[in-house]
Formats: sequence, structure tokens, C-alpha cells
Amino acid sequence: MFPENRNRRLRKNSAIRAMAQENRLHPSDFIVPLFFMEGENKKEEIASMPGYFRYTLDLLVGEVKECYNLGIRSALLFAKVDDSLKDNEGKEAINPNGLMQRAIKKLKAEVPNMYLMSDIALDPYSINGHDGIVDGQEILNDETIEVLAEMALSHAQAGVDMVAPSDMMDGRIGAIREKLENEGYTDVGIMSYSVKYASSFYGPFRDALDSAPGFGDKKTYQMNPANSSEAMAEVDNDIDEGADIVMVKPGMPYLDMVKQISKQFDVPVSVYQVSGEYAMIKAASEKGWLDHDNTMMESLIGFKRAGAKLIASYFAKEASKLLNNE
Repeated sequence: MFPENRNRRLRKNSAIRAMAQENRLHPSDFIVPLFFMEGENKKEEIASMPGYFRYTLDLLVGEVKECYNLGIRSALLFAKVDDSLKDNEGKEAINPNGLMQRAIKKLKAEVPNMYLMSDIALDPYSINGHDGIVDGQEILNDETIEVLAEMALSHAQAGVDMVAPSDMMDGRIGAIREKLENEGYTDVGIMSYSVKYASSFYGPFRDALDSAPGFGDKKTYQMNPANSSEAMAEVDNDIDEGADIVMVKPGMPYLDMVKQISKQFDVPVSVYQVSGEYAMIKAASEKGWLDHDNTMMESLIGFKRAGAKLIASYFAKEASKLLNNE
């Protein structure tokens, strides 16, 4: 009771605030998303993601090394494939000499201790920009998961540590786990985008990979932002099917889901601070409306407070530099 109890005593100065701090960030909390493309000695800034780039594989190696030296221990890989290689069946997605497969091999050879995660979805390879095989206006579920399982196997054969299915097809975790087990890749993990909402915050990402849907939207497979009980069912299903880590995406609008899932389930929960979240902070700070670094760090610690063990964020590198200088 006041005045005996004064909460401000533990806020008096920076020393006591640090000692009483409940949650902390470390570079090893971050998964750094990385985009890459064909070519040599080139990097291209993504217009809607200021300060973020696509790299050719030779330059990607240097970027991964820099991230590793900052203390980041995991990279999430996204390939931007040429339009000429896109179709409706995902043939390029399972090409053993495809861009993703070559990137995994090259990074594992040159930065072997970086834990590599690879995106599993058909939208970067699809002429329709959807995460699955299209028949008319319908996204086919069962036919798609067969290709996704083959895609995951091809990444495992290239040397990836963990596959990250981001498609939201029903049953794909079980199909991928079965394929990996049957082919002897029992140690390759699965980080499932279990709770991926049909969000308006993904726009800049689709610019990065040129993967915007060619018709309609993704609401028949990504989740309704109004739903939470459904999210718990998705997580439960994916864990039963063999997911090692579950993800909530986007991040800041869905902190309640991070909290609920981390409280109810015993697997690590990751969160994806998506491109739109990144772009908003960048744009507001460029206008002088927000302090960039403080807003960035406040958003990131919010994920830890909510219960996330891992944070995929385009701020991973910038935040790690600040943390290393504390």
C-alpha cells in the first residue's frame, strides 16, 4: 500500500531499471529474412522496404557472414526466381539445381554454422502468385501438398537445417514430415507458419519476390484476422503432424496470439515482424514522426514479453548492432 510501496523506486535510474528488467533481447533471438536472385555482384534495394536488399549469391554469402558475426544464428531464405521459370505446378521449386537449392549449398559450404531455414510455398514459383496449384479460381489443397513435400525434400538434400512451410495448406506439415522421415532426413526440422493471417501488412514482401496474387486474394487459405480459437486449432494440428516450432504472422497486430500459444503449448513460438511493420516504422522515422531506434527496439521487446522465443524481423541486423554496443 502507498506510501510504503512505491513502484517508482525500481525506475529511479538506469542501473536499477536494468536490474529489474523482466525481458531482454539478444542477437541470437533473431531470424534474419534474406532475399536473393540470379546474377553476380549485384544487390537491389527493395523500394517499399528502405534499406533492405535482394542479393546475388556471391554477395549473399558476405551478408550472412556479417549477420553471423553480429551474433545472429539463423537466416530464413527467400528466392526471387525469373518469370520465365514460373508455372502452375511448381516445377522450379523442386529443381535440384534451382536458385534456392544452390543458395543452401553455397551458404552451408561457406558459413556452415549459420542455421538455415528455407521458405516452403509455391507463390514465388507460380504464374498466378498463389501458394498452391490453381484450377480455375480454386487453390487446390491436396495436389499442392504433394509438391510442397517434394520441395522440402529437395531443400533437405541441399543441406538446409529447417524447412518453413508458409503456405497454410491443410495437412502439409504431416506430408512434409512423412517425406523427410521416409527419405532419412530425420534431423531436418519444421518451423510451421501455423497462424498466418490474411493480412494487409504483406505488401512490401510481395514486391520483394514479385509474388502478389494474380487474381483474388489469399483468404481461402490464410486465416481470418478476426479469429483466435481457430488459430489454436491450427497450432494443435501442426504439432500433432510434426512441427518443431510454430509461428505467428504478422507480429505486432497479433501479440495476443503469441501470448495464448506460448502459454498453452510446449513447443517454441516464433513470430514474424513482417514487411509492412518494418516499412511503417521506416516511413514514420524518415518523416521525423518516430524515433527509429527506440521504436524498433520497443516493437521487438514486445514480442519477447508476449512469449516469442524467436523473432523473424527485417530489423535483425540493425537491432543486433545496437545490442552489441550496449
